[in-house]
Amino acid sequence: QVQLVESGGGLVQAGGSLRLSCAASGRSFSAYNMAWLRQALGKEREFVAAISSSGWSTNYLDSVKGRFTISRDNAKNTVYLQMNELKPEDTAVYFCAASRDWGYNMKYDYWGQGTQVTVSS
Repeated sequence: QVQLVESGGGLVQAGGSLRLSCAASGRSFSAYNMAWLRQALGKEREFVAAISSSGWSTNYLDSVKGRFTISRDNAKNTVYLQMNELKPEDTAVYFCAASRDWGYNMKYDYWGQGTQVTVSS
């Protein structure tokens, strides 16, 4: 069992930065691949970034490549999403999720409650 709690969301101007954190409880955090997904108002949830259990592999949504960086610290049971050069279209609720899958069409075993990110123009 893994419980996930996100933090770090907020209101930022376009071009600004935010760092999201997702703290996990449970002893098996390092066994899971971790991902960030987001859901904008009125839209479907979409994949943003993922990192493998070891941290060696990452994947990103094309529109965030070069602006967002996913990382993890298995000693702290935490995964991060550094978001730079934020755009109004990045406004959404951001969720972290844990999966034993990797690659296209990952299925997630555990979800956090989400944290709101709002980017003003």
